[in-house]
Amino acid sequence: MSTRRILIALGALAVLVSPPSYAQFKANGFFAFQYEKGGSQSDYPDGTFRGTQAGLLVSGQTGNIFFYNLEVRLKSEAKAGLEEAWVALQPSSAFGLKLGLYLVPFGKYNRSNRPHETPFIQPPLHLEAMYPASWRDIGILAEGLAGVLSYSAYLGNGLGEAADLASSQQFKDNNPHKAGGGRVGLFLSQSFEVGASYCTGKYDDTNSRSLILQGADVSWKSETFLFSYEYGKALIDNPEEYARGETEGHSFLLSLSIGGFSPYVSYQNMNINDPYHGPGFITGVSPGSGISSSLSRWAIGLTYAPTSGLLIKIEYDLNREAGEKLKNDVLHAQVAVCF
Repeated sequence: MSTRRILIALGALAVLVSPPSYAQFKANGFFAFQYEKGGSQSDYPDGTFRGTQAGLLVSGQTGNIFFYNLEVRLKSEAKAGLEEAWVALQPSSAFGLKLGLYLVPFGKYNRSNRPHETPFIQPPLHLEAMYPASWRDIGILAEGLAGVLSYSAYLGNGLGEAADLASSQQFKDNNPHKAGGGRVGLFLSQSFEVGASYCTGKYDDTNSRSLILQGADVSWKSETFLFSYEYGKALIDNPEEYARGETEGHSFLLSLSIGGFSPYVSYQNMNINDPYHGPGFITGVSPGSGISSSLSRWAIGLTYAPTSGLLIKIEYDLNREAGEKLKNDVLHAQVAVCF
C-alpha cells in the first residue's frame, strides 16, 4: 500500500464514519538532537553534533469505536518518512483491529523508542542488529487487553533480504508469502509484566527461505526503581550450501529515580554468525563475505527532567569486542523535548 493510499484512507474514514459531534482530535510531537565524542577507533573520534530527530503525531477518534493515527518522523538530518499511519476499529479494550502502517509489536523497545520514551540514547546493542530501527510493517494488526493478559497479532509484508537484518526494512512485499507474528504479555502485578514475541515469514525474493524472530521481555517499575530485560534471537535460513545464520543477544536496564534525576546502568551483548550475508551481499546476484561478531556494552547514563516535557540525557558506552581491544568507547549527550 502506498503512502498516498494510506493518507486517503485515513481522511476518507474520518469524513464518512462519524458525525462532527463525536470527532476528537489531538496532536503531539517531539524534537531531539545529540552530541557524540568517541575514542580514536570510534565512528566519531573528533566529536560531532548529530542525530537530529523530530516527530509529529496526529491521532483521534471518530464516533465511538473508530480511531486513527498518523505520525511523521524525521530520523536524521536527511531522512524523513511515515512512522505510523493506521485506522482502527476498537469496540472494546479487549479487541481492536488496525489497518495500515504500524510499529511491529516485538518486545517492548520497538514501540517505545522515541527519545522521550526511553532513557537510552543508543538503541540496545542486540536490537540494533536484530531488526531495522523503528521496525514497521503494512498489514493488519489485532490487539487488546483482557484482565492480566495483553496480546498483539499481525499479518503483514514482513522483512526483506539485505546485507544484514538492520537493513531489511521494506514496505512492498518481495514475495507472495506474508509474515505473521505478535506478542503476548502477562501482568503479574500492576507494575510487573513478562512478555514473549514471535515473528516468522519468507524473506527472500524466491519465497523459499524463512526468517524467524523470537523474543522475551520483563519489566518492573515502581515510583523509585525501573528494571527491564529484553532477549532476542533471529534464525536466518540461507541457501543449502551455507549454514543457517543466527543472531542472539540480551539487554538489562536498572534505573533509579531521585527527584528529577534518573541514573541508570545497562549491560548488553550480541552474537552474530551468518556465513551468507554481510559486506558485498547483493540480493539475487552475489553472497556477502559473512558476518561473525561477538560484542558487549556497558552503558552508564543519567537522565534529568528539569521541567515537564524536557529531558537532558548523558550516556557513556563502554564497547567490547571478543578477542580485540579497541578504543571505541563513546560519550553521548542528548536534549529531547516533547509536547
